[in-house]
Amino acid sequence: MKRGMCLSLGLAMLAVLTIPIATLADDAAANPRVKISTTLGDFVVELDAEKAPITVKNFLGYVNDGFYEGMIFHRVMPNFMIQGGGFDENMVEKTEGVKAPIKLESDNGIKNVKYTIAMARKPNPDSATVQFFINVTDNTRILDHRPGYPGYAAFGKVVEGQDIVEKIRTTQCILHEKYKTRDGAVTPKTPVVIKKAAVVKTEATKDGTDAKSKDGE
Repeated sequence: MKRGMCLSLGLAMLAVLTIPIATLADDAAANPRVKISTTLGDFVVELDAEKAPITVKNFLGYVNDGFYEGMIFHRVMPNFMIQGGGFDENMVEKTEGVKAPIKLESDNGIKNVKYTIAMARKPNPDSATVQFFINVTDNTRILDHRPGYPGYAAFGKVVEGQDIVEKIRTTQCILHEKYKTRDGAVTPKTPVVIKKAAVVKTEATKDGTDAKSKDGE
């Protein structure tokens, strides 16, 4: 075989070998995972940085800052969603470390289906900061973006620990004296505390699919 042909063949093989590595790196960057450890157990959310780059960057910023540690799920509606990330066990809203509100990305194509994670916000569409919620039913009809309605920005989904989400969803709730809303008794009687939120790595199986997540180093 001629030298030029060997060189071309070698480069071609090198290119084939490097494509999967680059693809895996791109997939990891586009789909980071965060483990949320609570007093009722752990669950993992996989985020879609490609479709919701602003929202994912914002959420990961708070995760990496350790902002969510000690926060609770303060609003639990078993036929709607579970919301947390903004109040501590004494129902005091955490303001230190809160960054500027972000632009709403509700038209990103991610629907508010069961077990998706989305950002909570005020009436102003571009007002989301730290609070997030997990849809515990299909809320596409009432929360998705549509003409004349800004909607809410879903930016990922629960991929592990859905049973823990169900535990939170069905926990006994009370009408908290410091959180009286039109929703009624929505605050867990026994606080569901976020002990830690951290980015995790995934272990790839031999066939290239993802196995369970593991804590990052």
